[in-house]
Amino acid sequence: MPQKTTSVQIVLPQHCNGYKIPRLFGGQMMAWIDVVGGVAARRYAHSAVTTACIDNLSFLAPAYLNDTVVQEAEVVWTGRTSMEVRVDSYVERLDGSRERVNRAYAVYVALDENDKPKAVPSFIPETDEDKREYAAAVTRRRMRIGK
Repeated sequence: MPQKTTSVQIVLPQHCNGYKIPRLFGGQMMAWIDVVGGVAARRYAHSAVTTACIDNLSFLAPAYLNDTVVQEAEVVWTGRTSMEVRVDSYVERLDGSRERVNRAYAVYVALDENDKPKAVPSFIPETDEDKREYAAAVTRRRMRIGK
């Protein structure tokens, strides 16, 4: 399995809505997901990438002002030129404990020096978890392309 790419953010006032208890904007979380997912895809493909879609994004719990958000991204499936990346987002407490607040799946396409799609290394699932993620990614791909 490719190495995880990790990102850490502190939720600041500009990242929040104006509610009584400021919560992280979903769109801000999506932007952070796209960045860490894109970095994981770039590292895997050893090239530039472009976002093709964010296929599934589930908000499981909120993140609030001053929370620490830790994101872990890793490639879970590859096609010929595309990669699906799972991004898990957690709120990390001051004691180090974490609660998952979001899971997203994003698809990136590797690009050559002419901004054209280029082949990526095949992903071979090794662990049982890798195999489950890979099978789920195949199902999501079929749904995206209508098969």
